[in-house]
Amino acid sequence: MDAFYASVEQRDNPELLGQPIVVGGRSQERGVVAAASYEARQYGIRSAMPSSTAERLYPDLIFVPMRMSYYVDISNQICEIFDRYTPLVEPLSIDEAFLDVSGSTRLWGDATTIAKRIKKEILDELQLTASVGIAPNKFVAKIASDLKKPDGFVRVDPPLDLFLDPLPINRLWGIGQVTEKKLKSAGILTIRDFRITNPEILRQFLGNSTEHLLQLARGEDSRKVVPHRESVSISTETTFSVDVEEFDHLENTLLGLTEKIATRLRTKKLRARTVGIKLRDSKFKTLSRHLTLSDATDVTQVIWKSVQNLLRKTLDGHFKIRLIGVQISSLEPAADKIQSHLEFDDSERQKKIDDVMDDVNRKFGSGALHRGIDRSK
Repeated sequence: MDAFYASVEQRDNPELLGQPIVVGGRSQERGVVAAASYEARQYGIRSAMPSSTAERLYPDLIFVPMRMSYYVDISNQICEIFDRYTPLVEPLSIDEAFLDVSGSTRLWGDATTIAKRIKKEILDELQLTASVGIAPNKFVAKIASDLKKPDGFVRVDPPLDLFLDPLPINRLWGIGQVTEKKLKSAGILTIRDFRITNPEILRQFLGNSTEHLLQLARGEDSRKVVPHRESVSISTETTFSVDVEEFDHLENTLLGLTEKIATRLRTKKLRARTVGIKLRDSKFKTLSRHLTLSDATDVTQVIWKSVQNLLRKTLDGHFKIRLIGVQISSLEPAADKIQSHLEFDDSERQKKIDDVMDDVNRKFGSGALHRGIDRSK
C-alpha cells in the first residue's frame, strides 16, 4: 500500500488531500512519525523519524492521530481482496504482502492480469492505491514494488540481472547504512559491482552473510510464500509527553493498552499464555516483567488482572515513567469452548462482556466503550 496510514487519513478527510501530513504524535508528545504522506516526504520526512525532526524539516506539517484498530480493519478488507485470487498470501506487515498466483493463472489469467484486477478492486472498493511488483521470486518482487510508488506497477522477467544490476547496493536486504558506506568506499556502488566483486573481498565487510547476499545479487531467492504466518507475540506501548509519577495514571493507561491488545487477540482468533509489561523510566532504564497463566486466554479481564499485578509488583517506591507497554506471547489458536481460570471464576460472564464491547467498538469506533478501575477497594 502507498503511505498506508496517511493515505487512509487523506481519503477520509478531503481537506488533507495534497497536504504534507504525518500520522503520529507531535514533538511535544515525544511523538514518532508512523507514516508520512508523499507531500511530506518531499521535505525529507520519513516513517520512524522523531516528530521533532519532522517539524524542523517542515514547520507547517499537519499531524493526525493514529487510529491503529481502524487501519487493521482496512488491512483485513485488503486481504479479503487478495483471497479472491489465491490462498497463498503471506503478510509482511499491516500494509504489505506476498502473493503466489502461480496456481491461479488458469482461472484468472496471467500474473499481470491478476495484479491489475487487484489494484483496481482496492481502488474501486477502498479508494486507496497499491503498488505492485511481479517477479519470479520474493526478493525481486519486493524491490519491484518499491520502484515506482505511488500507484506503481513493475513486472520483472528473466534475465533478472538486467533489472538488478543498475540498482544501488542498499537495495540488497541486509545492507544497512554502515555497511553501505564501507562498500562504497571500496568502489562497490551498484548490485552489479557487488555481484562481480571477488567474494573474499566482500567477506571482509560482510562475514558469513556474503554468500546469501551474493545469491540475492544474482536474483536467486528460493523462499516460498507461506500463508497465515502465526504471530509470535503482540505488543503495544505508549510514550508520555511528560514523565508520570501518579500510579493511578499509569494504571489507567495500562488498562487501555490491555483492552487494545485483548481486542487484537480476539480479532486474530488467538489466545495468549504469557503476559508481560514494559516500563521505561526517566533515565531510560527499561524494565520488563512476565508471567505465565495456567490457561491460554483472550479474556480482557483475565489479562488485565495479570498486568495489574505485574505493575504493582514492579513499581516499588518512587518512580518516574516515560514509557509503558503490554506484551502477550505464547500464542495459540482460540478454541470454541470458554476457557476457565482457577484464579478467575466468572470467565463466561467476562467473555460475554468482551463480545458486547467488541461489537460496540466496531460499530462506533475504537474506545467508544471501555473499562474503568474500581478504586473503592
